[in-house]
Amino acid sequence: RQSLSTRTSQGQRFRNKCFLALRGSSGPPSSGGKLTARERILLLLDPDSFDEYDMFVEHRCSDFGMDSSKNKYPGDSVVTGRGRINGRLAYVFSQDFTVFGGSLSGAHAQKICKRNVLCSGVVPQISLIMGPCAGGAVYSPALTDFTFMVKDTSYLFITGPDVVKSVTNEDVTQEQLGGAKTHTAVSGVAHRAFENDIDALLNLREFFNYLPLSNRDPAPVRECHDPSDRLVPELDTVVPTESTKAYDMLDIIHSIADEREFFEIMPAYARNIVVGFARMNGRTVGIVGNQPKVASGCLDINSSVKGARFVRFCDAFNIPLITFVDVPGFLPGTAQEYGGIIRHGAKLLFAFAEATVPKITVITRKAYGGAYDVMSSKHLRGDANYAWPTAEVAVMGAKGAVQIIFRGKEADREAEYVEKFANPFPAAMRGFVDDIIQPSTTRLRICHDLEVLAGKTQSSPWKKHANIPL
Repeated sequence: RQSLSTRTSQGQRFRNKCFLALRGSSGPPSSGGKLTARERILLLLDPDSFDEYDMFVEHRCSDFGMDSSKNKYPGDSVVTGRGRINGRLAYVFSQDFTVFGGSLSGAHAQKICKRNVLCSGVVPQISLIMGPCAGGAVYSPALTDFTFMVKDTSYLFITGPDVVKSVTNEDVTQEQLGGAKTHTAVSGVAHRAFENDIDALLNLREFFNYLPLSNRDPAPVRECHDPSDRLVPELDTVVPTESTKAYDMLDIIHSIADEREFFEIMPAYARNIVVGFARMNGRTVGIVGNQPKVASGCLDINSSVKGARFVRFCDAFNIPLITFVDVPGFLPGTAQEYGGIIRHGAKLLFAFAEATVPKITVITRKAYGGAYDVMSSKHLRGDANYAWPTAEVAVMGAKGAVQIIFRGKEADREAEYVEKFANPFPAAMRGFVDDIIQPSTTRLRICHDLEVLAGKTQSSPWKKHANIPL
């Protein structure tokens, strides 16, 4: 556990470093407001903690005059090594755009090549895109767990605007084709974007603290000054009395998290589901929640894939999962069916069912049909499943159900259906939820459950690997 005073002093020293970096010259550290490759490493890592590897490696190309001494640069356009972030070990490489445009040579590749795929699920991998990244180079960040970008200065694309123009006759800028806005809001390739290099590095240091160093380590725990038994009275009234009225799931998440801190992942993409990291009594947790403010919280293709990827990361690195459910179903329509919503929705079901970390679920309002089932329900080996008094666990909403069951004779039947099923008691009677709890006690119950489940072990049949529906 890291003391609050230690974290505060470390944060202050890092802010001082950023200030000095900006004040150290008459203008920005480099053209376009970008930091140099070495400045990025020095600002990311703790002071005097960087140990560089392969500083004197040079490329071995001899064609087109490349063997000339004027075309040789020690390090060959990438800085590699290890250091510490808030005292915790990290390995880093920073590509240098000022040397051959940061292009990849054999020597460059050898310096950074530790094989992304074999590290996947073994150590967390994070990519921070701070300039152009094109062609085959984009697949390294695509294979890592999280990809962050810098607004207006970073780009990701397989083929650039000129090639696109020559092949498809489309006129498109670098920003439109592969900028931060495109990949954080449209394609879902990147997980978040930041204002500038220093903002990105500050956030990366904060984000790093949520993660274990490997799959053999437990979820990080730090000293907590927010009482684990704190009641949250505002949660008793956060869900509107009208079942069709929206509310913000982020209000619930911030209310129950330590110090109201929540590091959201992919906030601009598939906004009908919310995922991210928080702490509960000092312990890192992954949070998944439907967002009633967007598409009524319905699950669709993009939100299912977003949620499934996040759940699998948390499970790989021993991070408990907290799920908040308010889902009226899967989004209907030909676009979703033709796009394979069955296959993509199954990814979320598969991820929750496969996960062996502690899983705690809270149904805040609607939990209908197959969408309820895939949201970490008791049927997917949930450990603790709770419902608020406002919960409705059913195959579908009252109106749709009555139209099917009493076709042509629906008069006055909807009120009867609501009275029978639009409450959490039928689910509790059948053991689908473990308890119906007062919303204000949610933080207390989750913190206590996490303590009990801290030593959870759950085995699965031996297999080479599962076959998730990709």
